[in-house]
Amino acid sequence: MSQENLYYATGRRKTAISRTWIKPGSGEIVINNRPVEEYFPIEATREGLFQPFKLTNTLGSYDVKATVVGGGIVGQAGAVRHGITRALVSVNPDFRLTLKKAGFIKRDPRVKERKKYGQKGARARFQFSKR
Repeated sequence: MSQENLYYATGRRKTAISRTWIKPGSGEIVINNRPVEEYFPIEATREGLFQPFKLTNTLGSYDVKATVVGGGIVGQAGAVRHGITRALVSVNPDFRLTLKKAGFIKRDPRVKERKKYGQKGARARFQFSKR
């Protein structure tokens, strides 16, 4: 990718981290050097990636190259979407209000709660026996 008109942003979701570059182009999305259809075979996870472009009416006008590590499929898709959103805001600050109303600007802070000692899980307890 050439350096002019190249915008970078970092996206995060759960334990997934995405390094995302966008540049004006034909709308091609490549994740970890694989086409988006191959990397995210489930349609629902793929749809989330296009939402920032649909809201800003820029669908098909930017090429996306992302490297994503950590987490699972849904977390990685969310991280890439967050990266695309932040990169679009750096392209045009006017997009910020539209994307903020949709809730894409803020990093989703929900992560898995840790298991506590003396318990079965984060909140689940071992069964209590009175006798």
